[in-house]
Amino acid sequence: MTAAAGPMVRAENVHKSFGHVEVLKGINLEVAKGEVVCILGPSGSGKSTFLRCINHLERTNRGRIYVDGELVGCREHNGRLYELRDAEICRARARMGMVFQHFNLFPHMSVLQNLIEGPVQVKGEPRDQAVERARRLLAQVGLGHKEDAYPRQLSGGQQQRVAIARALAMEPRLMLFDEPTSALDPELVGDVLEVMRDLARTGMTMMVVTHEIGFARSVAHSVVFIDGGVVVEAGPPSEVLDNPRHERTRAFLSRVPG
Repeated sequence: MTAAAGPMVRAENVHKSFGHVEVLKGINLEVAKGEVVCILGPSGSGKSTFLRCINHLERTNRGRIYVDGELVGCREHNGRLYELRDAEICRARARMGMVFQHFNLFPHMSVLQNLIEGPVQVKGEPRDQAVERARRLLAQVGLGHKEDAYPRQLSGGQQQRVAIARALAMEPRLMLFDEPTSALDPELVGDVLEVMRDLARTGMTMMVVTHEIGFARSVAHSVVFIDGGVVVEAGPPSEVLDNPRHERTRAFLSRVPG
């Protein structure tokens, strides 16, 4: 596994609070283009919040996040940050795909309609072009025979694979995964992880919040352990997973199957 040079994501001193609760306490992190980064940590550590800040589903209270060299959600003028208009935020967000724990498919739309809705409505892409790409992506995730099905007719694993294909239909520069297998029955996890492995092989930049240690070990270029709203340690899987420096990381890994 090799990653291309140059940063896709750069987070600088990112803070986020909900009311009086400070969830992120100064996150600093860089992700190179083509890199797969797996983010580990206990529940409530801030890892999912950090992912949501990257595509501006959550506004940071302090710090800066850049994606492919562009400041996320804001513009800077004379040293001050100003929030972008909603339309500008939506356009920027369209360049990032996000897959959630729960599949968030449109229940009243077929699988194919779910995939073409964003490209046609958000990007103004011709329908025929969107349909061609959608069918190619459904074949890629092993669901080419399900384009006319509705989400309720699919298993959880199939719905999650559709959700991945839907995110890819927007041709993102970056894919964000927030515990994509946590809501699945154990026997359905493997198919979703295999789709993600295939995507990693294409050179897509990926940030994956996960408890799947085996996936992190085999696919990630780097592993980041977050606890208490800070990065405790980060490095290659062989270091963080097999020889962690910090006691907090060792204690966490001792309780997670791997």
